[in-house]
Amino acid sequence: MQSNEKIIKCSEEVRVRFNETDPLGIVWHGNYIVYFEDGREAFGREHGLSYLDIQKAGFVTPIVKSTCEHFLPLKYGETFRIDTTFVHSVAAKLIFRYEIFNQDNKLVCSGETIQVFLDNDGSLSLYNPEFFQTWKDKMGL
Repeated sequence: MQSNEKIIKCSEEVRVRFNETDPLGIVWHGNYIVYFEDGREAFGREHGLSYLDIQKAGFVTPIVKSTCEHFLPLKYGETFRIDTTFVHSVAAKLIFRYEIFNQDNKLVCSGETIQVFLDNDGSLSLYNPEFFQTWKDKMGL
């Protein structure tokens, strides 16, 4: 991302639920990917790019790559914040970066997901679908 590009992000507050933890009361590592999805869902609601919007346009967006780096644990009952940032790309894909901060505002983990566009027939879209390009234009990208 170049410094002159618009940054589009969303923040979501979440509380760790009991079923997300291991016997030590620490969030199981696989749940951080679920938290990333919570961030994407919040981003979509806030910025008009929800999974339902994508589905109405005749597309689905499967994840083709995800990364997650862990720095600190989250524990049962704690609240945390997920910051989700859209990464602009000219390619026909959705790239999101995530940062999760604990209730003391310390970085717990960071990561990224990449999603592609498939039409109703399951064919990969090599170009930005019209609805997505319209959204990008509206967002000033």
